[in-house]
Amino acid sequence: MYARFLKPPNYSFFLFGSRATGKTTWLKNNFSNDNALFFDLLNNKTFLELSADPDLLIKKILASNDKPWVIIDEIQRVPNLLNTIHRVFNEYNNKFKFVLSGSSARKIRQQNSNLLAGRAISREFYPLVGHEMEYEFDVEKLLRYGCLPQVVSFPDNSIDILEAYVVNYLQQEIQQEALTRNLDAFNRFLKVAGIMNGRVINISNIARDSGVSRTTVERYFSILIDTLIASWVPAWNPRLKVKEIKSPKFYFFDSGLVRALTGQLREPLDSFEKGYYLETLVLNELRAWISYANIGGEISYWSSDGRGTDKEIDFIWSRGKTHIGFEIKSSKTWRREYGKYLREFKDNKKLHKAYGIYLGEENLVDDGIEVLNIKTFMQKLFSDQLLK
Repeated sequence: MYARFLKPPNYSFFLFGSRATGKTTWLKNNFSNDNALFFDLLNNKTFLELSADPDLLIKKILASNDKPWVIIDEIQRVPNLLNTIHRVFNEYNNKFKFVLSGSSARKIRQQNSNLLAGRAISREFYPLVGHEMEYEFDVEKLLRYGCLPQVVSFPDNSIDILEAYVVNYLQQEIQQEALTRNLDAFNRFLKVAGIMNGRVINISNIARDSGVSRTTVERYFSILIDTLIASWVPAWNPRLKVKEIKSPKFYFFDSGLVRALTGQLREPLDSFEKGYYLETLVLNELRAWISYANIGGEISYWSSDGRGTDKEIDFIWSRGKTHIGFEIKSSKTWRREYGKYLREFKDNKKLHKAYGIYLGEENLVDDGIEVLNIKTFMQKLFSDQLLK
């Protein structure tokens, strides 16, 4: 059992995060039956009752002896409940607060569902981060098997858990929500997408390799983004000129999932892919801290041609006029050339701070660049020493 960093707001909120990140466990640990009424929409009986009669929710709330919190897990399965919840806010003067948890925003958005117009704020949930593991982990194992709570908690069963995750994802998210009818084509696409983790995406090439049309590939990528198992990292564009738009990079949310999709779980870490897995781990840490600490900003990357060449900076966090760069290397030795573009951008005052992150043991200073081993990076990030 891991104590999660996210603290529940004292205000109604949406809680979105991919399956198996620990949302339901977190909800049960932070809300008790004494002060909260729970509805699990993965329970078929609950799902059928509330989808047939959304107003039944109000009757159950009123019969709950004035419990102040109402928890609805997997809200995307019955989006019409959001209209009922809006009625509760209006008719009962905010007497009740809601937590609306889900692993996909796709169905809610597609049905133009009521997002409660400011009556509920938004929070996101991620795989485990270093702070939650108390920095007691083997980095090689994190890169190899990822950071899903069940995987970290039961290391002897990591491969079985991850392989089951891929199968269950296809069954639960894709089949239940009817996101695509051609599961075979989507399965082929998933493997290609796994190979492209951490890279700049060329839709036409992936369509050819997957054996489907370009528009189908675009739709498949949107499924991955909407079900929260992947994200885009756009090219950094500080001048905001439309004609400078470049292709984004694509990342799954967990390196263990990537290795499961590509059939690499039983293989040793490939030295070439290792760098992409480390980027995936760092990206999860950055996105989780930004969300949990509610500091805002966005993450992008820079390359000289927008195609992810060697002339690049892996991640840049930007908020307002503040830009902080990160260069990530899977080497155990930091070389001066690794920080070339960080140094150049910092000297030209395009970056306010610049960090190198690597797998060595020492923490270094390289001509204005602070070089951190991965654990020190995690510790400084979650003690609020980096993004400011």
